[in-house]
Amino acid sequence: MISDGRISGWRVFVSVLIGLSLAIVPLPHWLEILRPDFLLIFVIYWSLSAPRLAGMTFAWMCGFSIDVIRGLVLGQHALAFLVVAYWAHRWQLRMRIFPIWQQAAAVLFLLLIYQGLIFWIDGVVGEEVSSGLRWLPVITGALVWPFVVATMDTWNRGRR
Repeated sequence: MISDGRISGWRVFVSVLIGLSLAIVPLPHWLEILRPDFLLIFVIYWSLSAPRLAGMTFAWMCGFSIDVIRGLVLGQHALAFLVVAYWAHRWQLRMRIFPIWQQAAAVLFLLLIYQGLIFWIDGVVGEEVSSGLRWLPVITGALVWPFVVATMDTWNRGRR
C-alpha cells in the first residue's frame, strides 16, 4: 500500500463519490444481496494507505452520508464505519506488510464487525432483522478487496 503522505485529497474525494454511487445505484434483487459495501472498503483502504488524510472523522462522515442517502437511522452506519476505521488504524502497520490474501482475511473480519454492528443496531431500534443473506456482502467485500487494492494502488502510483 502507498502511504508516503503525497496522496491528494481529491483522490480520496473521488473514491468516496464512487463508493456512494455504487452504494445507491439500483441493481436486480439477486445482485443487490451480493453488493459489497464499497464505501466502507474505500474507507478501509484509505485508513491503511493514508491514515493522516482519512482518519476517524472521515470514516464517520462517510458512514453518516450512507445514513442520509439511504434514509436510515442517523448515526447507524456512522458508528459502524467509525469502529471499523478505528480497528483498521490500529492494525495499519501490520496489515500493510501482509500478503494480499491475509489482507483480504483481515478485511473480512472488519466487514464482519461492521455487519455485526448494523445487525445489532437494527435489532435495538426494532428494524426487521433479515435472513442470513445480509452476511453475503461480507464475503463479496473480502473477495473484491484484492481488486480494489490493485486498482487504487495503480491509480495512486500513476498520478504522482
